[in-house]
Amino acid sequence: MIDWNPIAKKFREADAILIGASNGLSITEGLHLFADNATFERLFGDFKQKYGLRCILQGMMAGWPSEEEKWAFWARLIHRYCGQYQPTPVMNDLKAIVGEKDYFVVTSNGEGHFELCGFDPTKIYEIEGNWITMQCARPCHDTLYSSLEVAEKLSAAEQGGHVPTELVPRCPKCGGPMDIHMGAGQRMIPDAAAQARFQNFLKTYHGKKLVVLELGIGWRNQLIKAPMMRLVAGEPNATYVTINLGEIYIADNIKEKSSDWTGGWMSCCLLSGRRVRYDDFGAGSK
Repeated sequence: MIDWNPIAKKFREADAILIGASNGLSITEGLHLFADNATFERLFGDFKQKYGLRCILQGMMAGWPSEEEKWAFWARLIHRYCGQYQPTPVMNDLKAIVGEKDYFVVTSNGEGHFELCGFDPTKIYEIEGNWITMQCARPCHDTLYSSLEVAEKLSAAEQGGHVPTELVPRCPKCGGPMDIHMGAGQRMIPDAAAQARFQNFLKTYHGKKLVVLELGIGWRNQLIKAPMMRLVAGEPNATYVTINLGEIYIADNIKEKSSDWTGGWMSCCLLSGRRVRYDDFGAGSK
């Protein structure tokens, strides 16, 4: 039987918690970008039949024949996973573990669920953008605009896989097309402000007791996992906790400072939605 006390003590004693999250966390919430499953069939069955899409990610990366069709896809996606989103037990459990401690979130997930379930948006760095903001597709300038309200209007007006031409978002500066602020490749406007806040967080807790909690990140991930392992290697008082069902990797130079789960109580509560015994982690105590 696993003894949870040592890692629970690390959370209780931590000065701050750094959360890294990727697709595994989204999948646990019921959002699977890579799956041709029943949920995808219900939401995008007509797009699947017409365009041959086999998963959400293909739709996100597609070269759509028209802006009306592109925004029909995005409006459905955003309405379902952002506009209709209700905080899941997984995210509520994560908030309870963080408690009143200072924290920062670095994620490659774009659905905006951290912000939508109550995490402070000034403490979130969505490293590959998100679905709830949009930008000029060219881009002619670097301002980001909210897309959630726009997507809700488009979703209500969509018919037959098209949205009305007059509702298609246009850049307020150049009049050109808009893109969701994610998956735009080299054209994607970087969130320099969020990156700066993240760097400030790291400076603030340099040398202090920092728990790095990594959720659902594959071993090849170079955007979040690799930098976080390097961070832990260079921070004498950091602890690395990684949770990922079926796939765990920890670099040799930080194994003595690390804990991992591919199953068991804590991974189940975070990655399968079971309730956390909050007192075990001392939530709310600095």
